[in-house]
Amino acid sequence: MFRSWRRSPVAFTAAGWLVGLATTALIVGTPYLVFGFYNPSLHLVLDSVDGCVALLAAYLLYGRYRRTRGLRELLLAEGLFLLAVAGLGLPLLLGLFQSLRPETLEVWLPLTVRFVGAVLIAVAALAGPARVRRPERQRWIALTPWALLALAAVVLWLQGDSLPVAVDATPPASAQRPVITGHPVLLAAQGFTALSFMVASVGFTAQAARRRDELLLWIGPACGLAAFARINYLLFPSIYTGWLYTGDLLRTGFYLVLLVGAAREISAYWSSQARAAVLEDRRRLARELHDGVVQEISFIRAEAHDVLARPEISERIISACDRALDEARAAIEALGRTPDEPLGYVLHRAAGEITDRFRGHLEVDLDDTVTADNDQRHALVRITREAVSNALRHGCADRVLIRLERDPTGRRLVVEDDGGGFDLEAVSTGNNGYGLTSMRERAQALPGKFSIASTPGHGTTVGVSW
Repeated sequence: MFRSWRRSPVAFTAAGWLVGLATTALIVGTPYLVFGFYNPSLHLVLDSVDGCVALLAAYLLYGRYRRTRGLRELLLAEGLFLLAVAGLGLPLLLGLFQSLRPETLEVWLPLTVRFVGAVLIAVAALAGPARVRRPERQRWIALTPWALLALAAVVLWLQGDSLPVAVDATPPASAQRPVITGHPVLLAAQGFTALSFMVASVGFTAQAARRRDELLLWIGPACGLAAFARINYLLFPSIYTGWLYTGDLLRTGFYLVLLVGAAREISAYWSSQARAAVLEDRRRLARELHDGVVQEISFIRAEAHDVLARPEISERIISACDRALDEARAAIEALGRTPDEPLGYVLHRAAGEITDRFRGHLEVDLDDTVTADNDQRHALVRITREAVSNALRHGCADRVLIRLERDPTGRRLVVEDDGGGFDLEAVSTGNNGYGLTSMRERAQALPGKFSIASTPGHGTTVGVSW
């Protein structure tokens, strides 16, 4: 089920918007529904949990920024960190000042921090994959929001008791009707914050659809929930009171979805680290094979030319060494191959190694849209190497053509040469099959069909369909 969502980030984000819209419509259109209750302790717990999740997500995004130098990651990390500061640090700090008039600085300063955080998140959604390469630009982007906030904090602090009351601290008599109350600047800031989160939701969803980014997939619907949380705070400003309201639930939903995205980001990071470690081990083993086994076999092959007393033994030694070299090089090529390489590129490289060794001419006609899974790719490479090697070594071909194409029955690999060919009936009844049995078995295991056509003096055509 999740894979289908991942293929459609728009639908995934639409689900988040639908939850927020349905919740808002429910409280506006149902006057007899009790949608809030007074519980300052639980309100404090939710604020603490939400702040911790925001810090975790900001830390992960900053780590991604350190790896990619992406402007989006830097702005998003800053925005989430400011949301965490507004929910965790500022209430504790302002609580130390008992002389503050209630509902003034303790409301206006967190409101300003949340406002700037939401704007940074919206700008991050619009930034796209831009990179921050110059250190001075990095410092400018990182410090500017903090400088503005410091200036705003100083101005608000100097205003002191002259600051207007942001919202009435007296709880309403009922939680059955929305109460749109508060200073006009407070209401305007909540509305603009909601708009910023909506822009961020649309922007991150569009980026997730283009880049298939797991974290952005979850940030899109999360920002949608955050936008509707701010709309609910317009209807009932519970964030500045001890009341719990649907706005608080939607805000917690924003952080829960963000937490899921953070968990999947951590999982993806460690999976990529494990894949990188495996790939490095494969490369190390390939180097050891090349520097050890291949070099020794090459030395034996060179020394075999000096066995002049019995030429037939020399020929057998050289043939055995050639086969061993092919096997070792095939193993090295398989170890160094990455799963995302196009099949046509892999076949071209494998055939090129053989033709270069025997000084043959290679022509290719490869359809890059043809794909195969890992096991099939390995078998197709081995068949290609065997067919090209037979054409140049035994058929004395000057030219080898490799075609990879789609046909009405599926996918097809063809290896043609202009060599001397051979008698199929004689080969099938003799002891030397030139690897035909091995190629046929590999083709059948795909599962697929193996075909070969050859006439003495007219070349050979090997085909595999799967």
